[in-house]
Amino acid sequence: MRKLLVTCALPYSNGAIHLGHMLEHIQADIWVRYQRMRGHEVYFICADDAHGTPIMLKAKKLGISPEVMISKMNQEHRKDFSDFNISYDNYHSTHSNENYNLLHLIYIRLKKNNLITMRTVSQLYDPEEKMFLPDRFVQGNCPKCKSKNQYGDNCEICGAIYNPNELILPKSAISGAIPVMRNSKHLFFKLPEFYSMLKTWNYSNALQKQVTNKMKEWFKSGLKDWNISRDEPYFGFKIPGIKKKYFYVWLDAPIGYMGTFKNLCNKRNNLNFDEFWNKSSNTELYHFIGKDVVYFHSLFWPAILEGSNFRKPTNLFVHGHITINGVKMSKSRGTFITARNYLKHLDADCLRYYYATKLSSSIKDMDFNTEDFVNRVNGDIVNKIVNLASRTAGFISKQFNNKLSNKLSNPILYQTFINSEKYISFLYEKRKFSCVIREVILLANLANRYVAVQAPWLIAKEKNRNSDLHDVCSTVINLFRILVIYLKPVLPKLAERSEVFLNNELHWAKFSEPLLNHRIRIFSMLFQRINLKQVNNVFAFSKKNN
Repeated sequence: MRKLLVTCALPYSNGAIHLGHMLEHIQADIWVRYQRMRGHEVYFICADDAHGTPIMLKAKKLGISPEVMISKMNQEHRKDFSDFNISYDNYHSTHSNENYNLLHLIYIRLKKNNLITMRTVSQLYDPEEKMFLPDRFVQGNCPKCKSKNQYGDNCEICGAIYNPNELILPKSAISGAIPVMRNSKHLFFKLPEFYSMLKTWNYSNALQKQVTNKMKEWFKSGLKDWNISRDEPYFGFKIPGIKKKYFYVWLDAPIGYMGTFKNLCNKRNNLNFDEFWNKSSNTELYHFIGKDVVYFHSLFWPAILEGSNFRKPTNLFVHGHITINGVKMSKSRGTFITARNYLKHLDADCLRYYYATKLSSSIKDMDFNTEDFVNRVNGDIVNKIVNLASRTAGFISKQFNNKLSNKLSNPILYQTFINSEKYISFLYEKRKFSCVIREVILLANLANRYVAVQAPWLIAKEKNRNSDLHDVCSTVINLFRILVIYLKPVLPKLAERSEVFLNNELHWAKFSEPLLNHRIRIFSMLFQRINLKQVNNVFAFSKKNN
């Protein structure tokens, strides 16, 4: 049995969860649910990223304290993920005692290992707001490709990494003022000390090829010391022994993975924190993240862990971004869809399934196409899978008192479904969910052809063929059961309703044994068909309320 700790990137506490976030959390949840079905010990955690200048500024604008704002947002995020059936073992916050204690422990270890240095730097300062400007609050033209309106840390167009003072025509994103240069003392983490370790880790063939290629570019341009401090005013954890300085949010945010797991360990006496974070740990640690935060997770995070004598991640699972009908999500176009808005109009399993049809192990962007969404949900889930049960369960109910036959009418077909398990398991393990869906739908097509050929509605009209009718319908119900088992990680609510109908828990380990002489329940609606009007209502509502 494997022991796995799985995390998603931490959503920021200054906004609602949207469909872009949900891609990552659904992807991770599908993988986690599959691993649990295979009998592995899995702990799935996440938290809100609750520190930084944006939190401070938004709370000020709302007229409330940052603590009140992040607490309220944490409750909203928890509910959104819960209602999308994201099966977290613990959802926490980086603004926690566990995170504070671990951050200080790591800082002390890094200092002891001579990996922290202090030096004076020139920074951009907003003379109107009277504050130093964080990278994301400076905008200007990229120094490499000259693209306009780029942030102060990296270019979204060419991917270049730079310092804010390298921007061309910089301006404050807070006040619009032209920033001035001022000196300030800051703490730096000696990232170049880990050049060899990072190169070995990144080239170990564990990471995705696209990620490794990006790493090569960063290694070629050279690693630089990383500024881990920020001047006040700032919302975060104060640096001990240094006045008016705070730890940079990107130092304490990934430590939030550890803090959240520590919080879970405090809740469960049988969980050992060191077993999962000790440098000699035999457990597995996976981070599901978007391509926009690869830089922090593939360079700074493993180096910080190595420097403070903790284990490194087993792997990073990186995904691309979401577009809506071919374009970026936009509030003005009404395509910036929050999770809560979606759930007011549509079932969570619909989005989980549609994302699964698109998800692979690559980091390519993925498009949410409204017409394709409706067609895939109705065509696959309703027409090809649920209809197998709806077309045959009535005969079992009316003519055989809800009891399945004692034998299968086509054991060879049933074995074909069973034989697909090895390949589908491989695809799940490799996160090739679109291929999982393809294989399941191929099987569903076989089952539907079998129903069409056997035509139980015609058999029912013939005398002396009750036994044939019983066997055929029972076989189809068993084929339906296998398909739902294969899709249980993707469609947890459909699986729950199917378990009630089948009067049977859907376990991966037991599905090779057919349900024979088994009493099922009367069939009721397992999945609602959707229409384009419902989807359009989501967009109309979003446009109106943004």
